Amino acid sequence: MAIEIFMPALSPTMEKGTLAKWLVIEGDTVESGDVIAEIETDKATMEVESIDDGTVAKILVEEGTDDVPVGKLIALLAEEGEDAKDVEVPSDAPKAEAPQPEVKAEAASEVAAKKEAAPVTEKVASTPVNGQITDADTSDRIKASPLAKRIAKQEGLDLSAVAGSGPHGRIVKRDVEAALEGGAAAMPAPAAAAPAAAASAAPVAAAEYGPHDDIPYREERLSNMRKTIAKRLTESKTTVPHFYLTIDCEMDKLMAQRKDLNAKLADSGVKLSVNDFIIRAVALALKKVPAANVQYAGDKMYWYERADISVAVAIDGGLVTPVVRGADNMGLAEISSTVKDLATRARDGKLMPEDYAGGTFSISNLGMYGIKEFGAVINPPQGAILAIGAGEQRPVVKDGALAVATVMSCTMSCDHRAIDGAVGAEFLAAFKGYIEDPITMLL
Repeated sequence: MAIEIFMPALSPTMEKGTLAKWLVIEGDTVESGDVIAEIETDKATMEVESIDDGTVAKILVEEGTDDVPVGKLIALLAEEGEDAKDVEVPSDAPKAEAPQPEVKAEAASEVAAKKEAAPVTEKVASTPVNGQITDADTSDRIKASPLAKRIAKQEGLDLSAVAGSGPHGRIVKRDVEAALEGGAAAMPAPAAAAPAAAASAAPVAAAEYGPHDDIPYREERLSNMRKTIAKRLTESKTTVPHFYLTIDCEMDKLMAQRKDLNAKLADSGVKLSVNDFIIRAVALALKKVPAANVQYAGDKMYWYERADISVAVAIDGGLVTPVVRGADNMGLAEISSTVKDLATRARDGKLMPEDYAGGTFSISNLGMYGIKEFGAVINPPQGAILAIGAGEQRPVVKDGALAVATVMSCTMSCDHRAIDGAVGAEFLAAFKGYIEDPITMLL
């Protein structure tokens, strides 16, 4: 009996993923533990191993397919002694077909009526351009899977002449293949399209997303990570009421303390960074002001008794936030080693789901780039994020006299549903105290 391989859940929140690459082809023999595919999630590209021995009989989802639901059958293995040619594909898993979207249950008569109508079209959502609705907003388009569209384009097939057999009359690969075998009409030349529709559609595309015809450009498909960043942070700025508090911290004592500690740690291979002190100070400030270590949850609030600090790490194509768990119970050397390990694995794309899941508070540090001050976007469902600017020499007044000190500006973005201004101010005061007098982090 064939061994079924399903789209795995590579993180607790993963619902869909991109099957980025197959590392095997039909006919290959694999053993348990062999890497057979690469799956792109919203956090990283991860390898998938075979859990059984066998021969790759059928690959059911093409590499490069987006939004493959967790649990979808993606391949079949023939067991030892079983002929791969005899393996049959389940009727509900068309070979190499892009996944179909879920549809709501409908009356059988409605479904039948829709399938009989071909070609099937749907309205494009109205999008205003410069405040006005264009003719293209009410235009129709044919419903077809990405794979079906691609084959039709390559073969010059006019999809308007193809009847769809997929959900809600959607045109799928088998429909296109059947139409090609039956000698369906070729796609009309662009000049034959309705001139009014073409003329009205162009400004919509150009006004919204480009490209500009007179500027050289390249097109790049969004990764799952970039899609997730766009979605989550758009939701954050549109649904989470942000407010911002900024405080200046003098860092001269911290810099001197760091220099002394690094001299003592020279033989251990550990080198403390300013960010390690910041993580420690944030964790202790959250313990001192527990009302800042919270999350809003509709009709309730979560108060966390441990400081799990999410640290923003820039990687190729996006941003991940691995978590330093229990940072309030770690020393500076342990924090330093933990952060270096997480950052290295993040940049190598080797973070595990448990490395970035959760977190009660975030830190984003752009000081190393010379950024003086900025306001970060809250990472839901967390209640706050602290944006760290560069430490720079500035004039300060001490005992009525002008002096020079190394000053760092820090801005706290707060979810006003969970954290009030007074609580945010109390947290920043505690944080400032630890930064300006780092010896107190040992108390």
